[in-house]
Order: sequence, then structure tokens, then C-alpha cells
Amino acid sequence: MNWFNELKSDFILNFVNDNRWKFITSGLKNTLIITFFSVLIGIALGMIVAVVRSSYEKNYDEMHKGVKKFFLKLANSVCKIYLTVIRGTPVVVQLMIMYYIIFATSRNSLMVAILAFGINSGAYVAEIVRSGIMSIDQGQLEAGRSLGFDYKRTMIYIILPQAFKNILPALANEFIVLLKETSVAGYVTIRDLTMGGNIIRAATYSPFMPLIAVAAIYLILVMFFTKIVSILERSLRKSER
Repeated sequence: MNWFNELKSDFILNFVNDNRWKFITSGLKNTLIITFFSVLIGIALGMIVAVVRSSYEKNYDEMHKGVKKFFLKLANSVCKIYLTVIRGTPVVVQLMIMYYIIFATSRNSLMVAILAFGINSGAYVAEIVRSGIMSIDQGQLEAGRSLGFDYKRTMIYIILPQAFKNILPALANEFIVLLKETSVAGYVTIRDLTMGGNIIRAATYSPFMPLIAVAAIYLILVMFFTKIVSILERSLRKSER
């Protein structure tokens, strides 16, 4: 039973003594806050970029020369640069640029992290949404026009609801990916779940228990949200029958 006693003493050392378990719970709270609000920013930003990119691909060649065509091309170029830069650089580098350069004077590191992860997520959400929009048959757009809708109303009331239904599982998976990516938030001194485990490890010089606990919590969260995604996918398939 020596191994059990050692495990028990290790648990007490890492989590019970000095209430070190609070580093885990507070870190988990920050991780969930960052993930939730980053996803909201990512979806909003991704929707805008996706609509611009898909509108350019669908309508640019047919548009008459003028201000609208110029601004659509300009907006599309800006979106392409955004996608290239964000998808081509590591998220941890983007986070440090936001924290140490762009918002160097800000003391709200949590908000900076939310913005950084939200902007990063927006680039991937944009491609997910764009693929969903492009998958909708062109006849749906023509049907909207025949009902007297302009392009904007057709996109809002006909195209986007159908596209959103198709991409909902992919968006849920993006939430899971983002949840794991927030583990680098400690690079800018945010006490997220991973940082909480590191603080305990540094205080006790006992890496096994805190790191295994952090890994187990991430695993449980991912399994939980994966289960929700699978239930969502099944319900969507049933609704299509």
C-alpha cells in the first residue's frame, strides 16, 4: 500500500495544502470564459469575412463597374490578407503581439486574450461559413430574387439559415479546438487551467499530480463537448428526413 500512501500524500501536497486546488478551479473558470467569448467574436467576425468572400466569388464578375464593385474588391482583398496572416502564423505569437505590442498599456490581460483568440478563431470560422454558403445551390439565390428579395435579404433569410444548419457541427468542433488552444494563455501571465497546474507544480516541485489533473480536466471537457456535437449531428440528420 506504499504506492497508495504516496499518491495520497502527493494529492494532499498539491491540492489540499494551502488550498492549492483553487489555482485549478480559477484557471478552469478563466479558460471557459476565454473560450466562450472568443467563439462569439470568432463567429461574428467569421460570418462577416465569409459573406464578403462568398459575395465576391458569386457576384463580382456579374457586377457593373462602380463604387460597389470597387469596395467589394477592396473588402475581399482585406479579408484575404487577414486570412493569410492569421492562418499562417502561430496563435501563441499572435497572442504575444496583441499583449506586448498592440495592447501593451492594457492591464486587462483576459480581454486581450479573448480578442486574440477571437480574431484567430474568426479566420477558421470564416472558411467554414464560406464553404457552407458556397455549398448552397445557386437556384436558392435565384429563388430569393424571384420573390423580390435583393441580394442582402436573400443572403440573410434564405442562404445563411441553410448554410448555418450545414456547418453547425463544424462550428461546434471549432469550439473544442479553441478550448485546447487557450492553454497557451499563460504566455501572457493569464492564470488559465494550464497555468494553474504550472503554479502548483512550481510550488510543490511535484509535476505528476497537477499536470495529470490538468490533462484529465481538458479530456473531460473535450469528451463532454464532443458528445454534445454528436447529439447535435444526430438531431440534424433526423430533421432532414
